[in-house]
Amino acid sequence: MHDISLITTIAAGFTGAWIFGLLTQRLGMSPIVGYLLAGVLIGPHTPGFTADVKLAQQLAEVGVILLMFGVGLHFHLKDLLAVRRIAIPGALGQSLVATVCGILIYSALGMSSRSGLVLGMAMAVASTVVLMRVLMDAHALNSPEGHAAVGWLIVEDILTVLLLVLIPVLAGKPASDAMGQAEAPAGALAFWKALGISLLRLGALVALVMFAGSKILPRILVAVVRLRSRELFTLTVLVIAVAVAAGSYVIFGASMALGAFLAGMVVAQSPVSHQAAADALPMRDAFAVLFFVSVGMLFDPRFLFEEPVMILAALGIILVAKPLAALFIAAVLGYPARTGLTVALGLAQIGEFSFILSDLARQHGLMPEAGGSVLVAAAILSISINPLIFRWRPALEARLQRSPVLWRLINGRAARRAARANVDTAYALATPEERASATLAERGLAIVVGYGPVGRSVDAILREGGLNTVIIDLNMDTVFELREQGRAAIFGDASSPGILEQAGLARASHLVVTLPHSTDRAAVVATARQLNPDVRLLVRARYLRERGHLMQAGATQIVFEEAEAAVALSRLVLIETGADPDRTARAIHVLRANLDEQAG
Repeated sequence: MHDISLITTIAAGFTGAWIFGLLTQRLGMSPIVGYLLAGVLIGPHTPGFTADVKLAQQLAEVGVILLMFGVGLHFHLKDLLAVRRIAIPGALGQSLVATVCGILIYSALGMSSRSGLVLGMAMAVASTVVLMRVLMDAHALNSPEGHAAVGWLIVEDILTVLLLVLIPVLAGKPASDAMGQAEAPAGALAFWKALGISLLRLGALVALVMFAGSKILPRILVAVVRLRSRELFTLTVLVIAVAVAAGSYVIFGASMALGAFLAGMVVAQSPVSHQAAADALPMRDAFAVLFFVSVGMLFDPRFLFEEPVMILAALGIILVAKPLAALFIAAVLGYPARTGLTVALGLAQIGEFSFILSDLARQHGLMPEAGGSVLVAAAILSISINPLIFRWRPALEARLQRSPVLWRLINGRAARRAARANVDTAYALATPEERASATLAERGLAIVVGYGPVGRSVDAILREGGLNTVIIDLNMDTVFELREQGRAAIFGDASSPGILEQAGLARASHLVVTLPHSTDRAAVVATARQLNPDVRLLVRARYLRERGHLMQAGATQIVFEEAEAAVALSRLVLIETGADPDRTARAIHVLRANLDEQAG
């Protein structure tokens, strides 16, 4: 009879993940929780069918490779640089707090300091999947605070990559010894020697992959694309990811996850990177599921009752220490409480990278079985709880505002920083006599709320038309950059009467609201209409169904994203199919009339 353990392991893993993934999704939780629970169910610590743990772990290695390859593919330095002032010191500080807590707490609970160090580092890293989901559900992904949270997470991901090099050194062996070669002697000198060897090997790996690979791999991809074979292109992407990962391990003794990350960064430089990402995504998602299932298989449910203190300690680090550290760091750096709360609550969970670190540590003898169980239990609980606590963010912010002492602690520095940024603009706009330039009195004044891509475009058009503009934005870095350019810019929430008054709403002819979220837009429109009944309010909206409440709030004109997309695409279709200008104009006129009717 054939050995079908591989087939049964894959079948059980996917089936269990599918069932529990559906259940957790229906319950409003992340499917990751379902995948972990599926692993627990088919693991050796629960009754019934038991999948092959060793085979599952080997399949999980492919999942890790493709996960890290995807991270490298989507890594963009410009995204990090845009929020570097909060993301870099914030992620470093929060990671340090989590790591120190891990060492102190788990050393006190009987683990070695090195195991506590690894646990702390693993708990410092949040899940990309979970963060993106809670931000999207809260319509905060494209907000300034959402950008800060994503940038913070990017820095954590970079730290994870660096820690993949450090773990073999912590085990008392350089990278090459991690493959089973000569054991390194104990002692501080041996540690620094091992670290030096690992860094040299890392440097050689990075140089080879990033410089030599960047000249060769993109050319290979382009050459394969010209063959017009989708299957060969997909196979090429898979070969690059797996071969570079395996080569990093075999030749340089580095982790395969690190090699896959570097391979992804190289492929991202090619002109076909988007197609590579699209082809790698289905494979990555499938094997990532098996990765989470394999992690769940290592968890013994009895651990919940045998070591509840260890699990509570982990939840304390993830749900209390990390958020408080993030809130404190954001406050010290002068960022608003809303930004601090978004980062603090959004990153109060752990996920895929925590398991990648712990799995590597387990292979090197740094992570005992109890440590792995702590992480699995903490992941299941924190990922389940995270969306719930993130929904408390507006209520928590409102409650903190009602406490003058607490609000000064977390928002005082931001308020002072904002006041410094706003004082010149407020003074210049106070009265015509006090304005900084005579031209401001002669030319019209328009206020632009939000300085994203839409706001920038509108601002440029208004200025070209001879109007003075004042920008209101919740991204403090953007406001300071505009102030350095000599522009009139106000930091703050445009739904606040004081902010609109500072911006000169009383004398403005137009206020253009470019914010991406419907609730924010409606609040700004309502406040502005109360303060200045004569100002023309031009509002961006995403859906036609928003028309009613925006008009009720006081909007003058509304531009709907879905309507403009429909018009633009229809015009393109008409032109491409040979319609003459008159027919095109008539069709577009009818389409706009139908869209207006739909909007009510």
